[in-house]
Amino acid sequence: MDTLTIEGRARLFGDDINTDYIISSRRKRDSLDPHVLRQYLFESIDPQFAASVEPGDILVAGENFGCGSAMEVAATVVIGADIKAVLAKSFSRTYYRNAINNGLLPVICDTSGIAEGDRLLVTLGDAFSVRNETSGVGLTAEALSPVVRTIVMAGGLVPCFQNHGGFPDLPST
Repeated sequence: MDTLTIEGRARLFGDDINTDYIISSRRKRDSLDPHVLRQYLFESIDPQFAASVEPGDILVAGENFGCGSAMEVAATVVIGADIKAVLAKSFSRTYYRNAINNGLLPVICDTSGIAEGDRLLVTLGDAFSVRNETSGVGLTAEALSPVVRTIVMAGGLVPCFQNHGGFPDLPST
């Protein structure tokens, strides 16, 4: 299996970050293009956030990330900002699924020891690991099923089907 390595700076948020905090639903009236919408990422809670994003940044949050509406653009705008992973203590079920389907890696782990700006390393392959390079601490992440790993590694559900003509034969979990 190929390995996906994501290394970047931690960008911290708290609990209950809803989809309207990620991208205001009013912005969908103008465009659904994530590369256009990225300039409005988290504008209602941090108007300077979008301008401060660097490629490879990793979102880090507490409980219930992505709660609220089921709008898929809340996941795609994060990808449009060149953010490849979100670490959180928990995700809303819909956001978690939207993230996977679009190739954004949702990582469930204890984020309480991560500080703003910490350097993080996430490795997804045969093994799945998360390490805070700043503190030297490894984090225990909730395992991903073989199907989820395959979808994320392909870049999302559509590329997975394009590459494999459906779901490839996977070992049972």
